[in-house]
Amino acid sequence: MPVILTFGDSNTHGSPPVQNAPRLTRSERWPCVMARELGAEWHLIEEGHGGRTTVHPDPIEGLHKNGIAALPIILDSHAPIDVITIMLGTNDLKERFSVNASDIAQACEKLILLVKASDAGPDGKAPNILLIAPPPVLEVGRLKLMFRGGAAKSAMLAEHYATIAKEQNVAFLDAGKVITSSPIDGIHFDAIEHGKLGKAVAAAVQDMR
Repeated sequence: MPVILTFGDSNTHGSPPVQNAPRLTRSERWPCVMARELGAEWHLIEEGHGGRTTVHPDPIEGLHKNGIAALPIILDSHAPIDVITIMLGTNDLKERFSVNASDIAQACEKLILLVKASDAGPDGKAPNILLIAPPPVLEVGRLKLMFRGGAAKSAMLAEHYATIAKEQNVAFLDAGKVITSSPIDGIHFDAIEHGKLGKAVAAAVQDMR
């Protein structure tokens, strides 16, 4: 049974746009939609963590939000993994980190290199990788100040992610061509968008085989 692990932030976890609303259900979250599309022979491991960044310890939300620190543990815990999807970078857009789109893409490259250097795939090899560029954010609602300046930077993420994916010879999906961030908080996805993304990711994974 092939194993697919979805490594991401609150949008992989299934946090809704409405503050303090419950997590989206298994029937709604994009990783679960993806798994249904792939079929029962696939085993899904959801690894979404709200606030997770690519490589930055968060001075406000916690040092444990650092994706590159968590990733080796996750790889060891769940090996063997056939495919890992990486969709991070949205939280890097927070004004407190002061990084641009190129910096965020290069941080994703660090994650890719870490996975490639691991033996967490079948037969002690590295897992296959699908890099997903998150959709652009909107500077609206309760998170507007936190993500000030993020909308313009986020619009450039897909271009830079695509370059990294090509250079590292990994699969790539631009989520911004499939879904949009919610106009409620500008960051998260509603259930309809989760469904669209899940189907798109499943198609991208099938193309990798």
